[in-house]
Amino acid sequence: MSESNSIKIPAGYVTASAIGFADGSGKLAVASETSPLPTTTTAPAAPAPLSGSASTNSVAGPFVPVVGRPVIVQLTGDWIGSVQVRRSVDGGTTKLPITVAGGEWGRFTGNACEPVWDESEAGAQLYLDISIFAGTLAYRVSQ
Repeated sequence: MSESNSIKIPAGYVTASAIGFADGSGKLAVASETSPLPTTTTAPAAPAPLSGSASTNSVAGPFVPVVGRPVIVQLTGDWIGSVQVRRSVDGGTTKLPITVAGGEWGRFTGNACEPVWDESEAGAQLYLDISIFAGTLAYRVSQ
């Protein structure tokens, strides 16, 4: 049963107020259940890229990705070796290679620029495990 919005004595009147917004044509649209206020959600700011160069074996990181956005790895330079993207959820103590269906994923032996991961757990960290046999690798991990 709905509540009555009738005016009770002794008042005799009620001051009304409403919230509105400009509709698509620039006219007033009163906010209601059927015409709610337009809103947008904003994603958290992307973290600063992890970038640098390596000419010897090293581990670069951590890169802490924002949840729900693809992580891009860019590898350039004249180098021979391999780069494996690794993930940690314990502050870097354990760094596991990222895999798909148990198979190797995120391992590179040449220049690349591609999305490699879409994180779903806040606070997880990504690392680059770099093995260089010759040359210099320039790397960048970003979102």
